[in-house]
Parts: sequence; C-alpha cells; structure tokens
Amino acid sequence: MADIAQKTVAITGATGFVGSRMLDLIVRNGYRARALTRRKQDERPGVTWVRGALDDPGSLASLCSGADMFLHIAGVVNAPDRAGFEAGNVAGTLAVIEAAKQAGTRRFVHVSSLAATQPRLSMYGETKAKAEKLVQTSGLDWTIIRPPAVYGPGDGEFLDLFKMARLGFLTLPPDADGRLSVIHVEDLCHALLALLPEKEDFTAKIFEVDDGKPGGWTQAGFAKAIGRAMDKRVATVGTPKFLLRLAAGADRLLRGDRAKLTEDRVNYFCHDDWTIDPQRRIPGPYWQARIETHQGLEDTVKWYRQNDWL
Repeated sequence: MADIAQKTVAITGATGFVGSRMLDLIVRNGYRARALTRRKQDERPGVTWVRGALDDPGSLASLCSGADMFLHIAGVVNAPDRAGFEAGNVAGTLAVIEAAKQAGTRRFVHVSSLAATQPRLSMYGETKAKAEKLVQTSGLDWTIIRPPAVYGPGDGEFLDLFKMARLGFLTLPPDADGRLSVIHVEDLCHALLALLPEKEDFTAKIFEVDDGKPGGWTQAGFAKAIGRAMDKRVATVGTPKFLLRLAAGADRLLRGDRAKLTEDRVNYFCHDDWTIDPQRRIPGPYWQARIETHQGLEDTVKWYRQNDWL
C-alpha cells in the first residue's frame, strides 16, 4: 500500500464551512487533494482545483482522476423546495458515486447528517436518508458519518443564536428539555481524517460523532452555554410550533432563499431527541472528541467578534 504522501483525496464541498477546514487538514497530513469548486480559487500547494459542479459529469470524472479515495461533503442543508434537496443530496450523491466507480476509486467516505435518522420529519432528513441508501448499495468500500449540529469559528448556521444571546434571551423549540448532540468543526474534521484509510473496522459502517457529553445537551442547557460564552445570562423561551412556523414565514419574506429558519427546519427543530447513538461512536483508538464545548463556544464568539459578525 502506498504511503499517505502518495495518496490523493477527491473532495466535494471543499469551499464550505466544514470542507474548507477539512481541505487544510488533509493537506497538512500529507495527502494530495483534488477539490471541486464552482469558482476560480487561488493556487495552493497540495491542492488541484477542479472547476465544476455535482451536476457536471465531466468535472466529476476529472475530480476522480487518479484519486485513491473520495470524501463527499457537499450537500444541500437548506432549499426553498423539495427539488432543491433532491438535486443536491440525492442526484448529487448518485453522480459522485458513479464518477468514483468509473474512475476506479474504491474508498468512499460520505458525510450524512443525524437528520437522516428521522426521514419523515423533513425533506432535508428524507433526502439525506436516500443518499445513505445510494452509498450503501454502491458496491464501493464505503463509510458514512452522521454529524449532529456542527458549530465553530466561521459557522453561519448558529450565528443567529449568538446574536439573540447578546440581547439576553434565546428562543427554543417547544420542549426545552429536548436533547441534542453537538460537535466542533475541528473535531468533526479529525473524525473524517481518521476514517479516510481503508480499514476493515470502517468498511460498510455508519458512525455518529459528538462532543463526548454523555446523553448530549438539553436545549435549555446548550442555550445557557451559548449565553455563558457571550458573558450573558440568557432567558430561554420555549416557542410553540405554530409560532415557529410564523417566524419561518417572516424569515422567508425578509431573507428569501437565504432564510435560516424555514418550514422544513421547523419540523425537525421541534423533534425532542437529536442525540447520537452511543453504539455508533467511532472506536476510541481511532478518534475521540478533543474540544470541550464551553471552550469551543468561547472560541467561536471570539472569532465572530474579530470578524465583525456580531
């Protein structure tokens, strides 16, 4: 087997929140990278940028050329309709699977979501579950990882919560005692790094990762942790589902397709258990979370302030 310095990782989503950090990490660890991008990127050592998209078979063929493994991070987290989710999460995943097979790239690591465990709750979860099925039946040497909520410096998804905490309150789903798991982006990236090599312990396995907090966080507990990171005592307000739906409509009017709170998200926000299955953790010898969440939240706030996001 060739050593790491001779191995090439094809990666989608390399310009996004998780993917950009993952790209840095794999290059620092001696891999070469072939990274899909829609826009021209600055040249950098160890990275070959491939202009294209998930719906462009030619660019996917080029992306996979000479790749030893494929890391599929790209996906659609938010879309105005079902077609957007289907195109990004289902058709996009099928396209990269076919490209990997045609190129002879056997190792395939797929980033799914904890939402895939509850496909009936949202179009997002449903399409991520469909993508998992495609990976499982691909015939490739596959591994699936299901992150929970991902936070960290540079994240835009949690930003509104920090902005609310600055005002001294946080709105929560109806059940403030509902539970969730979270993970810092750097810990997620190190988990992906651990899963890249071909190992029998990883083949045809689905893993779930979090910050290591037993039983996860209550919604109210995590809200207070955000407040603590902001040096604020926050009041938490459980919000009925019908009010969240009204807020989603208002967000759509204000921000259009950039809305963070959507009808689809309301459905899974109101679910009372978004914790990982401890039986699906990556075996300890390969990976463990290293960033304590209170510290991770403080680092996130520091980054937001330094970059004038708050």
